[in-house]
Amino acid sequence: MSETNKTVSLKKASEGLYDLSDLGMSEDELFSHVDHSAMESEKITAPRYSYWKSVFRVFFRKRINIVILTLFALILIFAYVYPAIIGYDPTTDPFKNLMDSSAKHLWPTKALEKFGYSIHWILGTGKSGESTFDAIWFGSRISVSMAFICALINMTVGIILGAVWGFSKKFDLVMMEVYNILANVPYILFISVLVLIFSAGFWTMVFALTITGWLSIAYFIRTQVIIIRDREYNLASRCLGTPILRIAMKNILPFMTSVIVTLAATEIPIYISYEVFLSYIGMGMSEMSLGRLIYQAENAMLTPGWQFEFWSPVAIASIITVVLYVVGQNLGDASDPRTHM
Repeated sequence: MSETNKTVSLKKASEGLYDLSDLGMSEDELFSHVDHSAMESEKITAPRYSYWKSVFRVFFRKRINIVILTLFALILIFAYVYPAIIGYDPTTDPFKNLMDSSAKHLWPTKALEKFGYSIHWILGTGKSGESTFDAIWFGSRISVSMAFICALINMTVGIILGAVWGFSKKFDLVMMEVYNILANVPYILFISVLVLIFSAGFWTMVFALTITGWLSIAYFIRTQVIIIRDREYNLASRCLGTPILRIAMKNILPFMTSVIVTLAATEIPIYISYEVFLSYIGMGMSEMSLGRLIYQAENAMLTPGWQFEFWSPVAIASIITVVLYVVGQNLGDASDPRTHM
């Protein structure tokens, strides 16, 4: 009997149209015992899912992200590796050509003609005859380091306190009063006062940007926690006696990974902008940061033929902030599990 006819006959037999003996088959041939294995029942046949592997797969799927990430890597290399290789020292190098008046405020073409074709002179020279290219990347290292340190401190404190803030009602009463008072003080004014009180320097700027910088982040995280804290799995955890901090760190924050990454992407460029603005108005760091370079080149902007000395650090600062923002935003989009389908 063919397989097709046997299947049709079995179907008719199951419907009671005729007896199984007519097919010449016994019940042992039709039915067999299936062994039950607890270990086999726990196996999952679906493919293994790796969250961060999926994040990077989605991120690198867009070619523009590869280009932006390459540009970001070049910025980090020139900001951290290049000054160390050439041994740049801002206390001595700017005065290398101090006695040569013809070496000051040179455009790139004239600087290359005077000193020869070298990477040091592709952006011209400054007011002391120093290499603008070397000075910019040394200043970029200071500005980028300050931004990353501030972002690390503010994001860490803001996320932890914001998660607890969204769960604890007693903590919410206290923090809302603190937020209502400090949020009404202009942030840039608060930073300026702290910089004036303490001596202007790298760690003074970090202190000024982090003493209350975490508050807005904590409030944002608190709002996100309130939205998802009363979902069924969180209510079940609370009924089982799970501590609030553990619920916040295990159930809430991993759910908001994409939100946190996107928030960090906006925070890092903001700190660079604050530093550049405060330095431009004469209240920034004493170290030679990007903002300090722009402040020192302010007069060059008004002098015909010297404008390149001012706009070159402005352009580099703009490129760094835009690249950091785009990389963070695209990484935040890739961190959303809904894009992993």
